Amino acid sequence: MAIHLTPTELGREIGMHRREVITRCMELGVPIFQGRIDKTLFVTSLRDAQARPEPAKV
Repeated sequence: MAIHLTPTELGREIGMHRREVITRCMELGVPIFQGRIDKTLFVTSLRDAQARPEPAKV
């Protein structure tokens, strides 16, 4: 099982579009190194971000 995946491969595995994967990486600070993303880091970061409440907008 591969851990470092391209945005397309990662998107297929977790049910997101390629562009959405890249956007979320940028928002969450998950590095894309040589066109590959660490699946474990991405999924963990995504889960943590969804668990945190959004800050109130003023």
